[in-house]
Amino acid sequence: MAAQTPRRQDATSHRTPPVHTPPDEVPLETALLALADPVRQTLVRELADAGDWERACGSFDVPVTKATLSRHFTVLREAGLLEQRDAGPKRLNRLRKPEFDAQFPGLLDLVLGRGGAV
Repeated sequence: MAAQTPRRQDATSHRTPPVHTPPDEVPLETALLALADPVRQTLVRELADAGDWERACGSFDVPVTKATLSRHFTVLREAGLLEQRDAGPKRLNRLRKPEFDAQFPGLLDLVLGRGGAV
């Protein structure tokens, strides 16, 4: 019986694909809690200034550990604000602004400081 050659493991095979909550299934309280945290506000602002799929998770300069940053991304996904996809060893991000705005008109602009007078 011939020995089998071990198969080379893909660099991303250990990752669980991200789960995305549709914004129209998100309660207002969940959206507000996600946007209340200063680190998550920074992530949302930077994603709003970037093009879709331009920013990898590791490209954000925020004062938290990698594990904490991962949790912040999870909260944003669960609130319908963020979509992620794996591209090789990187996980790329997209702010779901059009979808989120359809559910919560003006909320993102208010958080981003881009809204008119309230």
